[in-house]
Amino acid sequence: MYKSKGIQAYRKDSIKSDLASADPHRVIQLLMQGALEKLALGKGCIERRDWEGKSHALTRAVEIINALRDALDRDVNPELVDNLESLYEYMTVRITEASVSKDTTVLDHVMGLILQIKGAWDQITPADKQAAYGQTEARVGAV
Repeated sequence: MYKSKGIQAYRKDSIKSDLASADPHRVIQLLMQGALEKLALGKGCIERRDWEGKSHALTRAVEIINALRDALDRDVNPELVDNLESLYEYMTVRITEASVSKDTTVLDHVMGLILQIKGAWDQITPADKQAAYGQTEARVGAV
């Protein structure tokens, strides 16, 4: 028990320091990873019949997905943003349904969707990130 709390505290501090020094691209990666971890935890809680743990984990997963939705920048690519907003909304509805029905296959489906988005996000090159940051700075400077 003591070791587990120590590991959790270290991990939480590690994530906080990673976030503090992260660029926006890395923050999105960390959010996606966090959503995947909470979904996996929720799935495990369902399998163990830990209803309180399930509720906490899946609520947190929905909160993270909502943070991803809030981070979307409509000015960059409105059509893509519309599609991602719809997909994130679909995910939150499905997570809620899975929580009520205790259906882990639905959670597997949502995790698969996040993995697809994360896979594409992870392939963004440093040059692509710099170009995007340049576009953002140009838009901010023009205001």
